[in-house]
Parts: sequence; C-alpha cells; structure tokens
Amino acid sequence: MPITVLLVDDEPLVLAGLRAVLEAQSDIRVVGAAADGAAVIPLVRQLRPDVVAMDVRMPLLDGIEATRAVLRTVVPPPKILVVTTFENDEYVYQALCAGAHGFLLKRARPAEFVHAVRLIHEGESLLFPAAVRALAAEYGDRSARDALAEVALTAREASVLRLMAQGMSNAEIAHQLVIGSETVKSHVSSVLTKLQARDRTQAVITAYESGFVTISAPRS
Repeated sequence: MPITVLLVDDEPLVLAGLRAVLEAQSDIRVVGAAADGAAVIPLVRQLRPDVVAMDVRMPLLDGIEATRAVLRTVVPPPKILVVTTFENDEYVYQALCAGAHGFLLKRARPAEFVHAVRLIHEGESLLFPAAVRALAAEYGDRSARDALAEVALTAREASVLRLMAQGMSNAEIAHQLVIGSETVKSHVSSVLTKLQARDRTQAVITAYESGFVTISAPRS
C-alpha cells in the first residue's frame, strides 16, 4: 500500500512543488491539499492520510492549532511533519510540543522531503539536534529541568534516549549499541512510558528541556 499524504500550505507554489516531488514516487500518493489549517480536520477525516505535511504559519488557523486539533479528535491520528521556512521559529517548537513528529525546512532537497515522509510514516521522528536544543533553550518549559532527574532510567535506556536526541533512528541506535532492533524498540517504549511521553519527539524535547542531553553529547 502506498503512503498517503495530505499537503497543507497557504502558498500555491509550495503546494505544487511538494505535490510534484511526492507524486514522482511509486510508494507515495498525495490524496489531498489544503491552503489553511482550518480545512485539515475535515480532510483528515475524509481522506485518512498516513502523513500530513503541514506549514506552521497560515492566516486563518496555524499549524500548531491544526496539529492539536487533529491529534485530539482523529483516531487513529496521522503522522504530522511540519514544513517550515525558519528552523528557529517558535511556531516550530510549539508544533513539536503539540504533537508533530518532526520538521523539515522548505529549502530542503526533494530527496530529503521524500525521506522525511517515509521516516515519519515508519514511526520515527525527524529532528535536528542543534535546532531542537536551541529551540528548547529559548522556548522550552523551564519546569522540565528537574523532571527527568526524578525518572529512574536504566543505563541502557539513558543511552537510547541520548541517541534518540541525536536524531538516530531505531536501526541506527541498534547498530551503535550493537543490539537488536526489537531490543531498541523495547527500550524506546520503556523510555516513553517512564517519561509519560506520547512519542519519540516528546521524549527528545523533555531530554533537551531538562538538560539531560546537550548538543555535544557523544554518539555512543
């Protein structure tokens, strides 16, 4: 089955470009497009896309509120990929906190956009460590700084969380730690449960806001 995608952006040229990139892929199908977040919920309910590629700055309803509304009202919800002009935008951080699974810059190469859609669909997060750390430092919840210290992560779970925060996929974490992919999935699930995070993105945000990881953390 192809990955179905809903595109949301108020710039017609951007919509046309994204559609052209995705429709050139045999395993991806664009099922719809919208120019504002207000149209997202009815389209998601009607079309049931696997992934929503969502702009964050739109005139009527921005991508933050649209993300919150989709995740609150649609079961099961689609994966949401934020597509943005500026990586240091507070809107991006708020969208991630609202439940978006990752973000990508509009200036990204077509191959990067296609990879992002596939990655998000597989249940991974698409995060850029330097950008997320900067966003967390500027816009993050300061009350989270001590929250993670109260969570009893095992040494292996802590290693997995640090590698997640560096943007690694499950396969990359498995290779780095020389363990099986299913073992990584088990550790990730345990980390999410202990942090009370709904997904990988939320766990990574908590890790950065708490100071548990920094951009200089070693990849090991």
